[in-house]
Amino acid sequence: MQSTSPVYIVQEQLEAYNAKDIERLLNTYAVDAEHYALHGELLAKGHDELRARFIARFGEPDLHAKLMSRLVVGNIVADAEMVTRNFPEGLGSLEMLCVYEVVNGRIRKASFATGEKAVHSAKQSA
Repeated sequence: MQSTSPVYIVQEQLEAYNAKDIERLLNTYAVDAEHYALHGELLAKGHDELRARFIARFGEPDLHAKLMSRLVVGNIVADAEMVTRNFPEGLGSLEMLCVYEVVNGRIRKASFATGEKAVHSAKQSA
Protein backbone atom coordinates (compact mmCIF):
# COMPACT_ATOMS: atom_id res chain seq x y z
CA MET A 1 0.00 0.00 0.00
CA GLN A 2 1.55 3.27 -1.15
CA SER A 3 0.15 5.38 1.66
CA THR A 4 2.12 3.50 4.33
CA SER A 5 5.39 3.12 2.43
CA PRO A 6 8.35 4.79 4.17
CA VAL A 7 9.04 7.03 1.16
CA TYR A 8 5.42 8.18 0.97
CA ILE A 9 5.27 8.92 4.72
CA VAL A 10 8.53 10.90 4.74
CA GLN A 11 7.51 12.87 1.63
CA GLU A 12 4.14 13.63 3.24
CA GLN A 13 6.02 14.81 6.35
CA LEU A 14 8.21 17.13 4.24
CA GLU A 15 5.23 18.60 2.39
CA ALA A 16 3.28 19.13 5.63
CA TYR A 17 6.35 20.80 7.21
CA ASN A 18 6.69 23.20 4.28
CA ALA A 19 2.94 23.92 4.37
CA LYS A 20 3.22 24.54 8.14
CA ASP A 21 0.26 22.20 8.59
CA ILE A 22 0.77 20.92 12.14
CA GLU A 23 -2.06 18.36 12.15
CA ARG A 24 -1.04 16.87 8.80
CA LEU A 25 2.58 16.82 9.98
CA LEU A 26 1.81 15.10 13.29
CA ASN A 27 -0.30 12.54 11.41
CA THR A 28 2.93 11.24 9.82
CA TYR A 29 4.40 10.51 13.26
CA ALA A 30 3.63 7.73 15.73
CA VAL A 31 1.98 9.04 18.92
CA ASP A 32 5.15 8.20 20.88
CA ALA A 33 7.62 9.23 18.16
CA GLU A 34 11.04 10.49 19.17
CA HIS A 35 13.34 13.18 17.74
CA TYR A 36 17.08 12.98 18.40
CA ALA A 37 20.21 14.87 17.58
CA LEU A 38 22.09 12.31 15.44
CA HIS A 39 23.88 9.91 17.84
CA GLY A 40 22.89 12.09 20.74
CA GLU A 41 20.32 13.69 22.95
CA LEU A 42 16.59 13.18 22.85
CA LEU A 43 15.05 16.42 21.54
CA ALA A 44 11.34 15.55 21.81
CA LYS A 45 9.11 12.57 22.56
CA GLY A 46 5.44 12.26 21.74
CA HIS A 47 3.03 14.48 19.86
CA ASP A 48 2.86 17.18 22.57
CA GLU A 49 6.61 17.79 22.54
CA LEU A 50 6.83 17.47 18.74
CA ARG A 51 3.97 19.96 18.36
CA ALA A 52 5.78 22.51 20.53
CA ARG A 53 9.01 22.15 18.51
CA PHE A 54 7.24 22.46 15.16
CA ILE A 55 5.00 25.37 16.21
CA ALA A 56 8.05 27.33 17.40
CA ARG A 57 9.75 26.77 14.02
CA PHE A 58 6.57 27.60 12.07
CA GLY A 59 6.78 31.16 13.40
CA GLU A 60 9.58 31.78 10.90
CA PRO A 61 8.01 33.36 7.79
CA ASP A 62 10.62 32.05 5.33
CA LEU A 63 10.90 28.51 6.71
CA HIS A 64 11.29 25.98 3.90
CA ALA A 65 13.05 22.63 3.57
CA LYS A 66 14.32 21.75 0.09
CA LEU A 67 15.06 18.08 -0.52
CA MET A 68 18.54 17.71 -2.02
CA SER A 69 18.76 13.91 -2.03
CA ARG A 70 17.06 10.88 -0.54
CA LEU A 71 18.34 7.39 0.27
CA VAL A 72 16.01 4.55 1.23
CA VAL A 73 17.06 1.29 2.87
CA GLY A 74 14.08 -0.79 3.93
CA ASN A 75 12.09 1.26 6.42
CA ILE A 76 14.85 3.87 6.88
CA VAL A 77 14.71 7.08 4.83
CA ALA A 78 17.63 9.52 4.91
CA ASP A 79 17.03 12.99 3.48
CA ALA A 80 19.67 15.62 2.80
CA GLU A 81 17.94 18.99 2.93
CA MET A 82 18.76 22.66 2.59
CA VAL A 83 16.59 24.50 5.08
CA THR A 84 15.86 28.22 4.75
CA ARG A 85 15.46 29.82 8.18
CA ASN A 86 14.92 33.19 9.80
CA PHE A 87 17.81 33.46 12.25
CA PRO A 88 18.17 36.33 14.76
CA GLU A 89 20.98 37.67 12.54
CA GLY A 90 18.90 37.49 9.36
CA LEU A 91 17.69 35.20 6.58
CA GLY A 92 19.88 32.18 6.04
CA SER A 93 20.11 28.47 5.44
CA LEU A 94 21.63 25.33 6.82
CA GLU A 95 22.21 21.83 5.58
CA MET A 96 20.48 19.04 7.45
CA LEU A 97 20.66 15.29 7.38
CA CYS A 98 17.36 13.81 8.52
CA VAL A 99 17.15 10.06 9.17
CA TYR A 100 13.64 8.65 9.62
CA GLU A 101 12.60 5.19 10.82
CA VAL A 102 9.09 4.37 9.63
CA VAL A 103 7.15 1.62 11.43
CA ASN A 104 3.54 0.68 10.67
CA GLY A 105 3.04 3.67 8.38
CA ARG A 106 4.28 6.30 10.84
CA ILE A 107 7.64 7.88 11.66
CA ARG A 108 8.76 6.23 14.89
CA LYS A 109 12.19 7.85 15.29
CA ALA A 110 13.94 10.71 13.57
CA SER A 111 17.53 11.83 14.00
CA PHE A 112 18.98 15.09 12.75
CA ALA A 113 22.49 16.31 11.96
CA THR A 114 22.81 20.03 11.33
CA GLY A 115 25.52 21.64 9.24
CA GLU A 116 26.85 25.16 9.59
CA LYS A 117 24.39 27.97 9.20
CA ALA A 118 24.93 30.59 6.53
CA VAL A 119 23.34 34.03 6.88
CA HIS A 120 22.47 35.46 3.45
CA SER A 121 21.00 38.81 4.38
CA ALA A 122 21.54 40.62 7.65
CA LYS A 123 18.49 41.58 9.66
CA GLN A 124 17.66 45.28 9.28
CA SER A 125 17.32 47.19 12.53
CA ALA A 126 14.37 49.53 12.90
